[in-house]
Amino acid sequence: MSGDSSRDRGPGRPAPASAAGSAARSPAGSGPARGAGGRPGRRGRVAALGLAVAALALAAGCAGGLTTDHPVAGAPAPGTTGRPGGSSAPAGSPAAAPLAASTPERLDIPAIGVDTSLMRLGLAADGTVQVPPIAANAPAGWYDGSVTPGERGSSVILGHVTVGRYGDGVFLRLGHLAAGDRVEVSRADGTTADFTVTSAHRYTKSSFPDQQVYGPNPQPVLRLVTCAGAPNAATHSYPDNLVVTAVLTGSTGQGG
Repeated sequence: MSGDSSRDRGPGRPAPASAAGSAARSPAGSGPARGAGGRPGRRGRVAALGLAVAALALAAGCAGGLTTDHPVAGAPAPGTTGRPGGSSAPAGSPAAAPLAASTPERLDIPAIGVDTSLMRLGLAADGTVQVPPIAANAPAGWYDGSVTPGERGSSVILGHVTVGRYGDGVFLRLGHLAAGDRVEVSRADGTTADFTVTSAHRYTKSSFPDQQVYGPNPQPVLRLVTCAGAPNAATHSYPDNLVVTAVLTGSTGQGG
């Protein structure tokens, strides 16, 4: 995001009543159902993810838009798959077996110099997805309505490309990633989930493939989401979204 921080918009989206129903207007504290240890139970995560897909559909922030199968013209070329949001493992690096659930703590992307802690993002009382703050050195955030990185399914991490008057955001160079680049997520159980980038797609806000990006996946997949395109000088919003997809290809450490 850029410009006056009071007008910058993050990935949160107001949920349309027709898609999200009354759950989008739940009072504060009524987020996803939680399992043991305070993390969302499976049913709670599925319900929250469905709400998030709807909640990411309207406003002009870092993620979301209406569903389509077509990336915008001039989008970065996909990696090993031509399907938007595709998750095929890279050649020579078969997808690894899913890991047990464990809360993510840090994100490292050596190719673009990202080394950030991960804050936990849920749903706000108005049904929008919480976003990292517009602040100096704001970290990226893991949306806790999605699976934890390394579990089977789509795990979603969101970050700002710019942070208003504070300058560059943590995902400023996300669009520089290429197929084969490594992404590492350190987890609370002592393991590090190792992902390999397979594709990068840029979409207009009106052609964002919600279900393909945020929906279920048979493999352990990581989605990195930020803004893209030239910001509007009047609204300080970005016209496009960038989604980088990476597939779990290994892990180190030992879970407790």
